[in-house]
Amino acid sequence: MEKKKIFIDGREGTTGLRIFERLAGRDDVEMLVLPEETRKDPAARKAMLHQAYAAFLCLPDDAAKESAALAEGSDVILIDTSTAHRTNPAWAYGFPELSPESEAKIRSSKRIAVPGCHASGFVSLVHPLIRAGVLPADAALSCFSVTGYSGGGKKMIAQYEADERDAELDSPRQYALAQSHKHLPEMQAIPGLSVKPIFCPIVADYYSGMTVTVPVFASQLKAGTTPECLKEIYKSTYTGGLVSYDDSVIASGMAAGNTLSGNDTMKIAVSGNEERILLISHFDNLGKGASGAAVQCLNLVLGQPMSYGLSV
Repeated sequence: MEKKKIFIDGREGTTGLRIFERLAGRDDVEMLVLPEETRKDPAARKAMLHQAYAAFLCLPDDAAKESAALAEGSDVILIDTSTAHRTNPAWAYGFPELSPESEAKIRSSKRIAVPGCHASGFVSLVHPLIRAGVLPADAALSCFSVTGYSGGGKKMIAQYEADERDAELDSPRQYALAQSHKHLPEMQAIPGLSVKPIFCPIVADYYSGMTVTVPVFASQLKAGTTPECLKEIYKSTYTGGLVSYDDSVIASGMAAGNTLSGNDTMKIAVSGNEERILLISHFDNLGKGASGAAVQCLNLVLGQPMSYGLSV
């Protein structure tokens, strides 16, 4: 079998390094790597993009847009891990488990936007309920998300792992207090909500893994919808791939952020009671929330099993 040439534009960042680690030992791909002195040179990057079968864009938004422009005129498949193209309808949203149509679009697309980590948890919980007609698109929702510090990239990792660090890092920290987090546009657009949710992300002193919770009142749901109904919707939606309904992740009565650290799967659970319901998603912010999801998208365009080369 001919190896497909793969380029990672931005390999030195946390997501790029993780993607490279997942692909380096595979026999179906050949990694294209720029030398250090030219890795930021537009001409060198353009040459790599035009050689590659597929390229990951592990870059800030503006740089990802630049790379997309550099790729014009080639046949390269772009898999963008930035926020630059996630709400662009010309790009496939890289969450194949949402529907057969989502998976088919990814398989056939040359432009794929990998979901954000917090957004992955929110979308995984809300999209199936709107699609099933039990949650209205005009629902006013809130979302709470706890993540390990690796989600902040190299700078934040260095802050948390420094020999001497600020005392506030010992405590969980809520951030994005101005309600302008970069994931909010896709959290609204992908499920089809008419209003953005109130979003409260929290970073804590552990390396990786996250849990995302969306509380809903039963009165917000279609009449007669019980927690058991919601469980059945998730079970019928997530029948393959890397996402599944599995309430064992909350069997202890706790929802731990690091339950799936180091793993590329996602586990959905429903808790609460008949009046106040908690929708909960567990996964790794570096796995299904970032590099694992990106490699999953590559697997689809290569015709490989979705979980090929991933930790499941």
